[in-house]
Amino acid sequence: MRTAVADELIAKSPCQVRGAATERAAERPIATVAEVEALANMMPDCLRIAVLLASWCQLRRSEVRGLQRKDIDVSAATLSVTETRTTAMSGATAIKAPKTRAGRRTVAVPGPTLEALVAHMETFTGPEPDDLGVQVTDRVLGLAWNRARLAVGRPDLHFHDLRHSGLTWAAATGARVAELMRRAGHASQSAALRYQRATDARDRVLADALAELAG
Repeated sequence: MRTAVADELIAKSPCQVRGAATERAAERPIATVAEVEALANMMPDCLRIAVLLASWCQLRRSEVRGLQRKDIDVSAATLSVTETRTTAMSGATAIKAPKTRAGRRTVAVPGPTLEALVAHMETFTGPEPDDLGVQVTDRVLGLAWNRARLAVGRPDLHFHDLRHSGLTWAAATGARVAELMRRAGHASQSAALRYQRATDARDRVLADALAELAG
């Protein structure tokens, strides 16, 4: 019908369903800082860092798996996302560059997470630049994650919700859309805007700021 309108065969398409063209994704659950710490502690020692990177550096699962020793700059306290790793149904590992230019990025690592990352590399990562930081398949990581979320009473949390939680925390600190886009590797504003919704904690910060203005 849209083609018929474009070809001027009809004046208006009769196919008009209000809201049909709008996708409304279900609201994803958010973990608290305390829950993330508990989740990390319930993971095997070699996989604890995966939870911390996903939440505090807002990395995707494939980006966590793709990190190599050469991607970590301890002196600058940053990590670089240069490739991703996923596991196909066949069991084969697929290694790719990030899908978009925005996805290829350098992320500042918070101090406590950097300390955990350095300790992880000293214990579980080989000495070569190309050695992987997290050397497991998606299935192994998924099984460990499932046990951890059940153990802390958050069976509703998916691993990706750690990234979602971290970006929500960042938005609550007052991060601008452009800052969220850069940190998350989003190519469009629409993806970052979802984290800009008001939170009770952020609303209190704003109220306190207004109180200061009032003297």
